[in-house]
Amino acid sequence: MYPNALTQLARANPFSAPLFTLQKVEEPSQSLAAEHGLSKRTLAAAAVADSDISCEFGSMKYYALCGFGGILSCGITHTAVVPLDLVKCRLQVDPDKYKSIFKGFSITIKEDGMRGLAKGWAPTFIGYSTQGLCKFGFYEVFKITYSDFIGEENTYLWRTSLYLAASASAEFFADIALAPMEACKVRIQTCPGYASNLRQCAPKMFAEEGLWAFYKGVVPLWMRQIPYTMMKFACFERTVELLYKRVVPKPRAECSKSEQLVVTFVAGYIAGVFCAIVSHPADSVVSVLNKESGSSAIGVLKKLGPKGVWKGLVARIIMIGTLTALQWFIYDSVKVYFRLPRPPSPEMPESLKKKLGLTE
Repeated sequence: MYPNALTQLARANPFSAPLFTLQKVEEPSQSLAAEHGLSKRTLAAAAVADSDISCEFGSMKYYALCGFGGILSCGITHTAVVPLDLVKCRLQVDPDKYKSIFKGFSITIKEDGMRGLAKGWAPTFIGYSTQGLCKFGFYEVFKITYSDFIGEENTYLWRTSLYLAASASAEFFADIALAPMEACKVRIQTCPGYASNLRQCAPKMFAEEGLWAFYKGVVPLWMRQIPYTMMKFACFERTVELLYKRVVPKPRAECSKSEQLVVTFVAGYIAGVFCAIVSHPADSVVSVLNKESGSSAIGVLKKLGPKGVWKGLVARIIMIGTLTALQWFIYDSVKVYFRLPRPPSPEMPESLKKKLGLTE
């Protein structure tokens, strides 16, 4: 069995030496355990039982299942809010016609019927599924890699910076995966008569503008998504930490899985509101840029002006707040279902406590 319970728990914690590999050692004799007042039963009860987790923290299986959770959380949620996203995009690119959310819905239904609200669902599902795979999967990879690089003490002291760096790195690659489908989605939703589905849109865009048509929006996409994702992950991680510390009346380890998922949902919604505000100006630029062929990000920004970039913010707060909460809920549910290691809230390492004189 493993050396002791504290070692196993510490090594399962991503905030302290996450890439350590547990090695089997010779089991201590009964007399040695008795000297320390410990028995096999006590050690097993204190440690995370092997039967409670399906894989090792930081293993390829762990990353793969985290990526799968990202596919479900982003693909399902973004597809579910396509009607609201469609109205939001039209409000951004044609504010004179679609003056408000309710006006946008009524005009869309009047012109295209109820089916018109589902325009762009296919590129949305495909694009955001691939984005979710990279976003959540790579976040776990970068968080563990960066944590191992800076060491356990700095990981605790600079954990917010760690969340920001890991999420920004993950989103950089996630947006490259998302860009082609995002371009098709916006073109379908905001250009009436251009194309009614993905099969028509993608070949037509390629014939007109080549490969550039799918990636001309990647830079403003980075401008929108990287701040959004940095806020999404850092705000969520710290909000969860704060909720367990200040609001939830018992430690996380004593909460049931359903209680933990409720905390996840609440923290996700709070993070989502901040995400929407931070990323909205760039989102407006992306919507107009993908609608107008031959346009540039700088040109669109000048055209919209300081006031124009905030059009559709209320719709985006409602959409992103709900979206982010559901994404974290689904992602955490996947972790629970597949019995992935879910480390406790970060705690100050003993070595740091000694340095700061907090322990004798």
